[in-house]
Amino acid sequence: MYKLNNNELENIKGGFISGSLLSSIVRGVTVLIDLGTAVGTAIRRIATRRLCRF
Repeated sequence: MYKLNNNELENIKGGFISGSLLSSIVRGVTVLIDLGTAVGTAIRRIATRRLCRF
């Protein structure tokens, strides 16, 4: 292994999708799915009139 000089370091090209970007996309999709599940459950409970009384 050898050390790269400044010209070689400037020519390094990185990938488009990093691990943190992919992780945040997956987390966002998970949040949207959970939100959809909660809204769907609320609509179903209201439609069938199965609400908890306080």
